[in-house]
Amino acid sequence: MKSITRREMLRWMGAASVGIVGGSLVGCSREESAGGEASGSRRPIRLGFIPLTDCASVTMAHELGLYAKYGVDVVVEKQASWPIVRDKLASGELDAAHCLFGMPLAAATGVSEARGDALQIAMVLNNNGQATTLATNMFGGPIGYGDYAGFRQGVEELRRTKEPTFAMTFPGGTHDIWMHLTLAAAGIDPKTVRITPIPPPQMVANMEVGNMDGFNVGEPWGGVAAQRGIGFTFIATQTLWKNHPEKALVVNSRFASERRDDLKNVMKAVLEASLWLDDMANRRQAATTIGGTAYVNAPAEVIDARLMGNYSLGKNLGEMSFEDDMMLFHRNGETNFPRLSHAIWFMTQYMRFGRLQQAPDYEAIARQTILQDLYTEVATEMEIGIPGDDMKPFMVDADQALFDPADPATMLAAYSAKMGGAA
Repeated sequence: MKSITRREMLRWMGAASVGIVGGSLVGCSREESAGGEASGSRRPIRLGFIPLTDCASVTMAHELGLYAKYGVDVVVEKQASWPIVRDKLASGELDAAHCLFGMPLAAATGVSEARGDALQIAMVLNNNGQATTLATNMFGGPIGYGDYAGFRQGVEELRRTKEPTFAMTFPGGTHDIWMHLTLAAAGIDPKTVRITPIPPPQMVANMEVGNMDGFNVGEPWGGVAAQRGIGFTFIATQTLWKNHPEKALVVNSRFASERRDDLKNVMKAVLEASLWLDDMANRRQAATTIGGTAYVNAPAEVIDARLMGNYSLGKNLGEMSFEDDMMLFHRNGETNFPRLSHAIWFMTQYMRFGRLQQAPDYEAIARQTILQDLYTEVATEMEIGIPGDDMKPFMVDADQALFDPADPATMLAAYSAKMGGAA
């Protein structure tokens, strides 16, 4: 995997300014709109989000009046890219954000530099619902859904005329790992192709002009690419790992310590919105709401279809339905509980795919990053069950193997053996 130069990063970051205005506010309080806080009031809580379908729980909590219900004044603010989210969280400009589960781990391990306060995970926001999309005009052969052999052959054919290029959204983030995992599952060493970051709302436009041959990103952008005939859904991430953690409510550590009760109330509002979203009867309303310009700015019908688990794959591949592993926001509390074992898995992938050269203190970093005690307190007050599976082995379908969080070194050796020492 080739390193990304500063010039390239700036070029891709510049693309974020096309078609999206970072920092637009939703639900700003009267006092804040006037340029300051009311006398005696607490500063409003700034909560950032990226225009993706899985921002739904933090944005619908505002639309449903749930932040107000739990007594917190929350300003929901659209952001242009994940690096901007990282930097604003670390500086305290944002108190919390809809965020990639891997981002705080990338910051803690040095995969992604964050200057300022530590980033911590308060709860998981959703499982599933991301996708690897391949460019229709670059993969012309008969590649079906999850056809790893066809994908590998297509990449080899690309090598004859160009350097195969794939995009994700943030080094060390979930989309970065899903892109690497897709390549590895197909027997393609990720180090032998180009993998570059592009902000989520710019994926489809960049694929259309030929800047990449495939990408992994959250919905609705995979669905939009398929609808427009630009790309086709090669694989959804729930096929790589059923019910994987995806986005998280990530907080500035100072905010978490200084305004703990306010954070608990934000979490309660988001948990109630998560319950509401997992009632399938509410998903059409959610799709219409978040599809608007204030949030995702994408066709509501595309958002709704994939929220319901109905995937039009594109490229004459037909339809595919997910019955119990579409994008999920609560899953009886199974979704929202932040697991140490999942953090250890992500850091192990950083080692596997060359993001780190030296093994971190897996469990120590996981415990520093994940506010599991805080989540347990909130869930208990809301009478939501706490799963008992943390730190137990779990299945990652793409590797066709159980991952044991208690033994990352052995897992790394197994990955290396599977790729012939190349992974």
